[in-house]
Amino acid sequence: QVQLVESGGGLVQPGGSLRLSCAASGRSFSFATMGWYRQAPGQQRELVASITSGGLRTYADSVKGRFTVSRDNAENTVYLQMNSLKPADTAVYYCNLRLGVMPPIWGQGTQVTVSS
Repeated sequence: QVQLVESGGGLVQPGGSLRLSCAASGRSFSFATMGWYRQAPGQQRELVASITSGGLRTYADSVKGRFTVSRDNAENTVYLQMNSLKPADTAVYYCNLRLGVMPPIWGQGTQVTVSS
């Protein structure tokens, strides 16, 4: 059973940076597509960024040029580097793993708050 554990959230001022990490257990990580989603209060969960097993990256328009997703298959970890943070980026951020026909796996989430 694969499990995901996010870390790195916190409180940051507008314009600041944070790096989120998501550590995965299990042997299938390197074959999986990894994604970062976020959900703000009263909003639907939305895709922020994803990275395939081959390193192909996609980003939501709202974070392009500010966020970077990366992965370290040797460490079974995916990262989300977030720069130039805005109050609108405030949300709970979730890590997601998709592999073949398996049901997607979610982490427990980590809170990111951007406020002065």
